[in-house]
Amino acid sequence: MQTTILYIGRDAEITVVMDRLLNARPEWKGICVCADEEAIAICEKQTVDLVLLGNGINPECEKVLRTKLTALQPGLKIIQHYGGGSGLLYGEIMSALNS
Repeated sequence: MQTTILYIGRDAEITVVMDRLLNARPEWKGICVCADEEAIAICEKQTVDLVLLGNGINPECEKVLRTKLTALQPGLKIIQHYGGGSGLLYGEIMSALNS
């Protein structure tokens, strides 16, 4: 069974890298977007297991995103992704999924 991970970030280049990293693992399905509206639309259409909030999302946008996404999918896990190598990313994701 695949784990669906939605990454929301503001930097298009980093979003491309995140897409590559998340989809490199067969057990993960990564969906990476830069626009909040696109992220909300995805959560309206399909189940997401984890949301990673990337760089550039200000506290006000984060609060709105958390409210809207959890209203669509109660219990949805949403964490900050602070960057770093793929090992750190794996650790963040596994820690969030196992909590």
